[in-house]
Amino acid sequence: MSLILSKREHNKEDDFTSFTLWKEDKFEDTYEIIPAATTMNLTSSLEEYTTGLYLFLNNRFSDAINFILPWSKNSIYHALIYGILMVVKAILTFDPQDIEIGMTAVKEALKTCKSFRRKDRMTSFSHLVSKQGIKAVKEEELHAEVCYAECLILKSTITFIQEETVLGFLKSGVNIGLSYQIFKDCQHILAQIPNNQSKTYKHLVGGIKFGLGAFNLMLSLVPPNTLKFLNIVGYYGDREVGLTLLHESASGSHINNVLSILTLLLYYNYICIAFGIENGHHSSIEDLFLIYIQKFPKCVILKFFQARFSMLKGKFEIAQLTLEECILIQNEWKELNHLCYWELMWCYIFVQDWKQAYHYANRLFQNSRWSKAMYLYSKAILLALLPSGYAKSASEDMNSLFLKVDNLRIRFLGNSVPVEKFVAEKGQHYGTTTGWFTAQPILEFVYAWSGFQVMSKRLHLISCWLSIIDKGEDILRENPNKEYGTDDLSLLNLLKGLCLRYLGKYSTAEQYFNYIIQKEKLLKYDHYLVPYTYYELGILYYLKGDNANAMKNLDNIKKLQKLFHGSPIIV
Repeated sequence: MSLILSKREHNKEDDFTSFTLWKEDKFEDTYEIIPAATTMNLTSSLEEYTTGLYLFLNNRFSDAINFILPWSKNSIYHALIYGILMVVKAILTFDPQDIEIGMTAVKEALKTCKSFRRKDRMTSFSHLVSKQGIKAVKEEELHAEVCYAECLILKSTITFIQEETVLGFLKSGVNIGLSYQIFKDCQHILAQIPNNQSKTYKHLVGGIKFGLGAFNLMLSLVPPNTLKFLNIVGYYGDREVGLTLLHESASGSHINNVLSILTLLLYYNYICIAFGIENGHHSSIEDLFLIYIQKFPKCVILKFFQARFSMLKGKFEIAQLTLEECILIQNEWKELNHLCYWELMWCYIFVQDWKQAYHYANRLFQNSRWSKAMYLYSKAILLALLPSGYAKSASEDMNSLFLKVDNLRIRFLGNSVPVEKFVAEKGQHYGTTTGWFTAQPILEFVYAWSGFQVMSKRLHLISCWLSIIDKGEDILRENPNKEYGTDDLSLLNLLKGLCLRYLGKYSTAEQYFNYIIQKEKLLKYDHYLVPYTYYELGILYYLKGDNANAMKNLDNIKKLQKLFHGSPIIV
């Protein structure tokens, strides 16, 4: 099959460039009905990809799908974006039917892209070029390779969700590996193409930068033991290289720039927080983000990240308003609203508005499929903080909610999702015992989701939470629990040390951290507290400029690696 099917009659030389992201005028969402193309070539395929993407970024999700669908089996770029949209929808809904539709779309996309790939490929493109010269490869064939590689990533993602077995996991790994090799192969080819001036070439370069950037970033986050194996089979990840490639891709005028900026937003707003990674590019990503949000001011996904930026600056009230606006902007893909409910729940938790936080936890439990166990546990810990009359008026029983968490866990590869296992175990603890401090579950929950780090921009809030911890410490000392007493007090000491560290009281914080380490052998259940205390103590020494002691404490974590790895809590 030839990549160029035929030319559109109205196609002009600058048709595609009129749709570029960096055009001065904003994208005008004026078409109620967008006419379908009757013919297609590479340039018009890229043009329609962009139109479909712009419809999506203007929250016209069904319009985007319907516009792209007619050519999805005959054009590589239509096939790619249709696959992307269907996989995104499947991830959002977790509905079995949507997951099946997503898998079918990706399989069809791979089939379409494969039909445009070079037929006699018995070796890599780079090897072919070394033997026959650069003219042996057509640019159109490289576009097909890049689209095929991106579709393989989509397939690995949907397989990972759909099969939830060891076989599915292995299939995903094979697809990711093949995709990585294709991107590397295409990169070698581009290095040998001198000053290509075609209007489609920049999309090829942008796609390869996005692919290799995402792979480098992803591999750099893989645990060291796994990474050693990946290095043996030829996979290497360099975080700085990945971030640089993604920044370059997001700054360019090509069809993969939106995927690149979304990858960066996910990394800086969530992964950096979860992994405790220092964020040295925060201002540059915000500057880049502003260009996109100005271009698509109503885009619910971009506005969601705008709210997240506000949260990370401690501007929770502004974040609340932006998230509420996100919910009102669109109602077609309701699952996007669930993202907003989750962040709104946290905004209200941070400012200790338990009633509003409970409201959004309840909405998540009623409407979202992602993690029923997590949402029910959130309801229970927030209900513990509300007056008893509120639970009665809501026809809820706190202990019953705690005990039901275990039955709602999702299993993957025969095992529970770690954070769900953690809340299930805690649910059993709080649902079957009495005498625990009512704010204890929420304190632990906030720590598990890096909430204290998020609140650290508002030190008066840290002081408010410290007051709660002090109150809990007094209660537990007055009424010691023989079974859980040491564990519960150790948790509060860890959190007290953390708050004091944020408040700059390093010496006092160090004393509380050392208390936990001294009680290590007396802990009965919450053994995770020890490695996490070493981590927090290491950060404290780092802040004091004592790098030797910082490294010593971080090395202690390695000695506890088996215990540390087995702990389901996420920080």
